[in-house]
Amino acid sequence: MLIYHGKVSLYSFFGYVIVSTLLLLPINSTAGSCIYQHIWWILTFHYILATILLFRCFSGDAFQVAVRAGFLGLVFSVGLFVSHLAPPSWRVFGWYMCFMSFFHYSEYLMIALTNPRTLSLDSFILNHSMEYGVAAVASWAEFLIEHYFFPGLKEICVISSIGLVLCVGGEVLRKLAMLTASTNFNHVVQSVRENDHQLVTHGVYAYCRHPSYVGWFYWSIGTQLILVNPICTIAYTVASWRFFNERVYLEEYSLLHFFGDDYFQYQKRVGTGLPFIHGFKL
Repeated sequence: MLIYHGKVSLYSFFGYVIVSTLLLLPINSTAGSCIYQHIWWILTFHYILATILLFRCFSGDAFQVAVRAGFLGLVFSVGLFVSHLAPPSWRVFGWYMCFMSFFHYSEYLMIALTNPRTLSLDSFILNHSMEYGVAAVASWAEFLIEHYFFPGLKEICVISSIGLVLCVGGEVLRKLAMLTASTNFNHVVQSVRENDHQLVTHGVYAYCRHPSYVGWFYWSIGTQLILVNPICTIAYTVASWRFFNERVYLEEYSLLHFFGDDYFQYQKRVGTGLPFIHGFKL
């Protein structure tokens, strides 16, 4: 059952999506030209007004959750608008906005559903790390620069479609991993075993030891293929591989300590799922 803060996030995210979409719908009509000229002011006013309303309805952590979920819902709505109504060379950025906003919101929602005792504002992973933020800004900068000089590059639909498939597949795999692991899933690598921590080897874990990392790895590469960012596609692939190589090594050191021979035998049966990453070996 979804806990209170999870419900707050759900109402806020989809509330912003619905209201923002209703504001954007007239743009597709002949009467929407005036709205189009002032759309960013309208959306800004809508966000400020909605935030004031949330402040009146919620307090403390609930308000912080609502603001973050609502902002992600707004970004998702704008992404839908850009992907359908913007000039062709900009539409892939709309896809990107949808995938980014939904990924971060769904991370919070999944933790609220599966392991609520670990739920916090950090579960949105919006503040994942400085490197994560720098990587995101770098991808936006590359897109804008290349769009300015080579707008046709951003209309190569085949590459963007491959990225879309990777993002959808990666997102689904990661969320299946979170649902399967349930209370055994945590955004933070654990160094001390909880009393109810169990080794999960069924479901998607029967095919790879780290399905949540596999999903995130391919999702991150997919975001750059969607944007047709050749430089960041390579950079994201290398950076993500290095990050997960280190992360898996550290996590498996702890898992071998927690579960001993059970995890050792699991390692022998099932690979990590990540290319050329083997984890910690005894």
